Amino acid sequence: MKPTIRTFCRALGVACLLVALGGCSSLLFYPERGLPFTPEKAKLAYRDVELRSADGTRLHGWWLPAKEGVAVKGTVLHLHGNGGNLAWHLGGSWWLPEQGYQVLMVDYRGYGLSAGEPSLPAVYQDVDAAFAWLDQQPEVQGKPLVLLGQSLGGALAVHYLAQHPAQLGRLQALVFDGVPASYRKVGQFALSTSWLTWPFQVPLSWLVPDGDSAIRSIGTLQGPPKLFFHSIDDPIVPLENGISLYQAAPPPRVLQLTRGGHVQTFADKTWRQVMLRFLDDPTHFNGLRRLAEVPNYPEPADE
Repeated sequence: MKPTIRTFCRALGVACLLVALGGCSSLLFYPERGLPFTPEKAKLAYRDVELRSADGTRLHGWWLPAKEGVAVKGTVLHLHGNGGNLAWHLGGSWWLPEQGYQVLMVDYRGYGLSAGEPSLPAVYQDVDAAFAWLDQQPEVQGKPLVLLGQSLGGALAVHYLAQHPAQLGRLQALVFDGVPASYRKVGQFALSTSWLTWPFQVPLSWLVPDGDSAIRSIGTLQGPPKLFFHSIDDPIVPLENGISLYQAAPPPRVLQLTRGGHVQTFADKTWRQVMLRFLDDPTHFNGLRRLAEVPNYPEPADE
């Protein structure tokens, strides 16, 4: 299919969905049932875990332990984006166990092998279930806890943590990757990419629910240092989202500009290294990071 036709069909589909589902939070979720592969395909040790949300919904996740023989530095709770399921988002954290970080990935209700259907506000119970599960694991206790939120997962995390300050207080650091500042503005951007829907981008985008958007809550997240990754090439969540969230977030905070597609950040080892250095010493990152800039660690003391 030629790109122009593909763009036309995608924009038409978005417009139809917006009209049919206006005001419905299901617009935010595009789950895929089942799992096409497991971490074993990537030669990663893992185990399947089962969680229960407060309303009894059964959730499925993957626990990736730190690589055997590597000292455990901490735990990363990885909240993925709105499409697919765990398998399609493994690229965001497969590299962490080798560096000493154990990882919990959870499929929201309706995704992968998790029961139910995704919707707001019910999905926040799934985030809460992930925190509760971690609270029960002996290997997590006494180690730094980090949240990695990619795309929609980051937006869900911001709203959830604003409502649960005790959970925010447990986190050593927050890492956000390609997070939409406003669901409505991202919808408007999608509609603006086609001549067919361009004239209707404002009225149709107002059908997208925006009350839980990250920009409305990010300012309340006092405490943990925050690292925002955002690609200047992002074709789905424009760069202004990352800039807006960074500007609205309380310090300490840092915005790292990257290149490439939407949430493809950790396909590049440069950005993996930036995140690792951030986690080593989150308090010494600050401001706007240019591409591949060396983190601003303090100068070594004179001998």
